[in-house]
Amino acid sequence: MKKQMLRVLVATAATGLALSACSSGKSVSSSSSGSSSTGSAASSSGGASGKKPFIGVILPDSKSSVRWESQDRPSLEAAFKAKGLKYDIQNAQGDKNQFQTIGDQMLNEGVTVLVIVDLDSGSGSAVLAKAKAQGVATIDYDRLTLGGGADYYVSYDNVAVGKLQGQGLLQCLSGQTKPTVAELNGAPTDNNATLFAQGYNSVLDPKYADGTLTKGPNQSVTGWDNPTAGTDFEQMLTSTPNIGGVLVANDGMAQSVIAILKKNHLNGKVPVTGQDATVAGLQSILAGDQCMSVFKDTKKEAAAAAELAIALANGTPASSATATVHDPQLNKDVKSVLLTPEAITKANINDVFTAGGADKAQVCTSEFASACSAAGIG
Repeated sequence: MKKQMLRVLVATAATGLALSACSSGKSVSSSSSGSSSTGSAASSSGGASGKKPFIGVILPDSKSSVRWESQDRPSLEAAFKAKGLKYDIQNAQGDKNQFQTIGDQMLNEGVTVLVIVDLDSGSGSAVLAKAKAQGVATIDYDRLTLGGGADYYVSYDNVAVGKLQGQGLLQCLSGQTKPTVAELNGAPTDNNATLFAQGYNSVLDPKYADGTLTKGPNQSVTGWDNPTAGTDFEQMLTSTPNIGGVLVANDGMAQSVIAILKKNHLNGKVPVTGQDATVAGLQSILAGDQCMSVFKDTKKEAAAAAELAIALANGTPASSATATVHDPQLNKDVKSVLLTPEAITKANINDVFTAGGADKAQVCTSEFASACSAAGIG
């Protein structure tokens, strides 16, 4: 009997060791978390905690804007690889619960720096709180998580982005007499949308006040959802058929607005703004259906995030974070790296290609070949 019990104990111990060995290996992402990528060009130097630098990145979705997968992911990957940094990039695909699940997974895997693009302040703050409790350095990327208390913030100057949109729309409306302007803002849960609106309203509000422009319908679009933006704009156009220009917060929603304008034979006659300099946005600019976009070079943004993440992982000063952004919920300033955006029109569209922000072959398809040639895109 004693011998039999001894055999059971030995077998149980062996099984436990085997399970422990399996759990220490590289984890496999759940298919429900969206696409993910991992790299292991790990630096040989350890951070302040003695751990090798390992950065985790949680992207928000691929529906609100194609930039997250077509621009940010490859740019971040290239930046991390160039710096010899081990990394794991995953996309929550708009699912707040999955966002938190990915955060838990990355923290369990031992990331030393966690970079997030939040879906909303609630889920973003929950992930940041867990990271801080484990002593993991945190960076808000592109969007500031209000109340989240991230250590650092890396983005473009989003008030400046909005100002460029407002100025661009004004230029496109020049010559019209008191045109009615509709505004389609980003998600009310996204602090960036608030900052964009702060920027473009600082340009448009004085023009509403002096009678240069007529203030039209104004709507925030839940989740930056493109189909919702189309529905919202169609309702705007029905109630206010004399809309003369549309301030649209990004290129994805702008495509939905342009579709409604086409349906009503108004495309090219009603100026539309955008943001992100996406392939579709650039094609709409070339076609004359979109007035302008805003280019935020994700390579520069990714490089800035990578530089900051490596500094934090290695326990060296974060000297690049020379700016601050105020978090009104915490009533504190967050150390930040803020980059300068660029307005894009047909006149300077080549700037996007020169910077590597878009692929000429993807933009200049047969449908847009003549427009590309006319714009000097070789």
